[in-house]
Amino acid sequence: MSSPQEPYQPGHAGAGQQQLSGQPHQGQPNGGQQPNQFTGSGPLGLPGEEPPAKRRPKLWIVLTAIGGVLLLVVLGVVILVNVAGSATTQAKGLADGFTRLVIAGDSSKAYDDYLDPALQEQLSKETFIAGIQSLELDEGCEPAYNDLQVATENGVKSADIAGLITCDGKNVDLAYRFEGTNELKMTNIKLRPAA
Repeated sequence: MSSPQEPYQPGHAGAGQQQLSGQPHQGQPNGGQQPNQFTGSGPLGLPGEEPPAKRRPKLWIVLTAIGGVLLLVVLGVVILVNVAGSATTQAKGLADGFTRLVIAGDSSKAYDDYLDPALQEQLSKETFIAGIQSLELDEGCEPAYNDLQVATENGVKSADIAGLITCDGKNVDLAYRFEGTNELKMTNIKLRPAA
């Protein structure tokens, strides 16, 4: 003979069934919980499992793309600053080297080392040296560059430098232009007493 089965009653667990909901079972001691019985905080009420972490691949893709763009912008700025800074440093170094030779009285070396061949054709070495001597520069003179502009156009670099050579009791205006692709040479020069 078979044992009689109890009819299904809502809210009561059957004889071989476990309660899987988080609600205590009414009418049983200890709120219907049996010792070591899991009461449903995991998915599907499985003991010891936590809910799976929500995956957000779109969020990571967007964040990675934004990070990549920011990295490229920072690298671009660093490269631009270094290129512009090195061109400015190079132009200032050329102007300073030339002016120091002129002040020291080594006009012949300044002419040979810094002037572009096209400018040398327009201005003879003797005329250049005579013009520098007429300024009466001495070791007490100091150059100051107050305007320095560098540019590159169609692979040709240029630098325009303007400033003042200050000496005891007099000042000399200076303006230089350097041009070239690899090595910059002076293509224009102005050295005259300041008004």
